Amino acid sequence: MSERKVRVAIVGLGFGAEFIPIYQHHPDAEMVAVCRRDEAGVNACADKFNIAKRYTRYEDVLNDPDIDAVHINSPIPDHGPQTIAALNAGKHVACTVPMATEKSQIEEIVKLQRATGLVYMMMETVVYAREYLFAKGMYDRGELGRIQFLRGSHQQDMDGWPNYWPGLPPMWYATHCVSPCLGILSTPGKPALASSVVCHGSGRIREELIPKYGSPFAVQSATFKIHGSDVVAEVTRSLFDTARQYRESFDVTASDVSFEWQQLEGEEPVLHTRGLQEAKIPRRVPVPDYADRLPEPIRKFTGAIHDATHLSFVQGGGHGGSHPHLAHNFLMAVLGKQPAFPDAPTSANYTLVGLCAHESATAGGTRVEIPQY
Repeated sequence: MSERKVRVAIVGLGFGAEFIPIYQHHPDAEMVAVCRRDEAGVNACADKFNIAKRYTRYEDVLNDPDIDAVHINSPIPDHGPQTIAALNAGKHVACTVPMATEKSQIEEIVKLQRATGLVYMMMETVVYAREYLFAKGMYDRGELGRIQFLRGSHQQDMDGWPNYWPGLPPMWYATHCVSPCLGILSTPGKPALASSVVCHGSGRIREELIPKYGSPFAVQSATFKIHGSDVVAEVTRSLFDTARQYRESFDVTASDVSFEWQQLEGEEPVLHTRGLQEAKIPRRVPVPDYADRLPEPIRKFTGAIHDATHLSFVQGGGHGGSHPHLAHNFLMAVLGKQPAFPDAPTSANYTLVGLCAHESATAGGTRVEIPQY
């Protein structure tokens, strides 16, 4: 426990409200304020969690000297502008994915973070999910052998979601499948980064969904090269008009043992061990929640719903139990105890893979070099 606590404001109270009790229970955080455009909504949430400060204007959050850090969970088009405003206001930033939807905004965020020395962390769930942590641990211990190929997929039906979603190019929201492919090859102080990407679009969404973003693709599938590596990764993304249960996943094809994310919710991932009799090659394996990496008061948030009175706001161990790990890493970065992961330049690369992939698909599958910040 640190002598000082990080004073946090959460902006956006749909998904964002799931983090409120995590910050409230973390020994190094103080949950100071919440912000939502809708006054009735912000008051309902603040009352539920007994939070005194509630704002309907983001500018008021940034002008509050009692707030050290903002955790942004606003609509995707707002991520870039709100992050830039927060860094300019002297606030540390945690922001849900993606980093931004425009290259210029991404570049500005990286420059601002370096100039100010403030912490920026993209709150990428998959690189803190229990399945990823399990596979990453096996690789770091040498149990997988040489990685030969990586594959990620994120499939989700977004019909009925808020009005900025309809027609969104699938690869604009690709970090959930890109990040584990790069994260597993990363080492402390040396993140693996994508260098170029080729992407193809497939199928066609309903005509009424196309005009907003000008993207017709039902599915986008990309392969990207990794700087300094002979490994290539493939990622697939869909948002509309595809029949598939929600799935964020990645697979690791390696020389000794390969890892495959579970196909369906409720299953366990599969390990394939080379050299065994055919019937014994695959086996399902349970994965731990890695709660022992967290301060004791927030370990419970890696698992099932923890408090029935908060059902409308909290889903417990959502996204593979990643939420408390994300909050903890961000707080430790703000306190200078460990680097943020993913930090600003790494988050930029994870996001740019998707933006450049969409450019490639729009151009018929030409290779696009990824800007390096």
